[in-house]
Amino acid sequence: MTFTTTLQKDAIKIMLLGSGELGKEVAIEAQRLGIEVIAVDKYENAPAHLVANRSYAIDMQDEAAVLEVIEKEQPTYILPEVEAISISALFEAEKRGFHVIPNAEAVNKTMNRKNIRVFAADELGLKTSGFEFVTTLEGLSAASERIGFPCVIKPVMSSSGHGQSIARTANDIEKSWEIAKEARGDASELIVEEFVPFDYEITLLTVRNETGTTFCDAIGHIQKDGDFILSWQPMQMSDAALQKAKNIAKAVTDGLGGRGIFGVEFFVKGEEVYFSELSPRPHDTGMVTLITQSQSQFALHVRAVLGLPLEYTTYGSGACGAYKAKHESHNPVLEVPDNAFTKDSFVRVFGKPESHVGRRMAVSLVLDEVERAKERALEIAASISDA
Repeated sequence: MTFTTTLQKDAIKIMLLGSGELGKEVAIEAQRLGIEVIAVDKYENAPAHLVANRSYAIDMQDEAAVLEVIEKEQPTYILPEVEAISISALFEAEKRGFHVIPNAEAVNKTMNRKNIRVFAADELGLKTSGFEFVTTLEGLSAASERIGFPCVIKPVMSSSGHGQSIARTANDIEKSWEIAKEARGDASELIVEEFVPFDYEITLLTVRNETGTTFCDAIGHIQKDGDFILSWQPMQMSDAALQKAKNIAKAVTDGLGGRGIFGVEFFVKGEEVYFSELSPRPHDTGMVTLITQSQSQFALHVRAVLGLPLEYTTYGSGACGAYKAKHESHNPVLEVPDNAFTKDSFVRVFGKPESHVGRRMAVSLVLDEVERAKERALEIAASISDA
């Protein structure tokens, strides 16, 4: 590959549409290869803004605003990093000759739970939990009775668990309806999903480009209200279940096509593997790869985008713990104990300009045997405080 000089007319440019903590790591990896980075988000001084060559704060659900910044910057690659983006702008950008990662149709299918679930279950015939889509409180109540309790209720478009809940009885339906309005995205339609009494859930990071498809070791995780608290790698699972997950991940990513990393989520019960969701970008649970792999998920994503080989080395097992703010602040300050930084552990602070209760502000990372790493990652996260 030929690498160019940043800020020159022939520079290779990556535009991030979404500039949170995941986008920040993608920007850093791109910068390491001399790639020019333009970071776009809905607010000023987002994490990736801090490490990009240029940044913009726009309404990313406004088609005209998105296309205006694309035309101004003329990026080589456009990387959607969040769900709440004008999909019509991405389709139009492709029509104008821009390269959307992985492609606009893949983003369209995966940014909306309805699209990806119908694609996986109906078009590809993959094993999923039972589901229905509703647009009214009355429809939600009826669908929940048909699906059965408990059931999971989510907006068709959101992120980081916002708007998601579990209705355990019919008495919970109105509360779940209200919670769904907290979605980051579109809460006009909800998915009512069968609750699978799974043994565990995993994320299988799947990387693809013209050189082939590569899988990272399976990542186990604990979530609360749809947002991750702890992740670890590798997740111990049977060879048969892992192979089923790989087969499904390859089928769905081949079906979507394009380049990049995909965070494919599964429920696992015994040897049964159920497809859950997919993100066509780095995954929050995949931050553990910052310490477990020679090429993190972010480095692999950039390699895939550029058409480079997707090889990497595993350093060992490890864990990642999320720290969420306990206070509201327009100038957040994190107190991190010195003992969080050792030869086998460290903390990544995202640098978000504001904090609110429950907002993810940092992660702890530990390289060790899985159970010890999990325990230590949680200990470090618990030792952090904010003001």
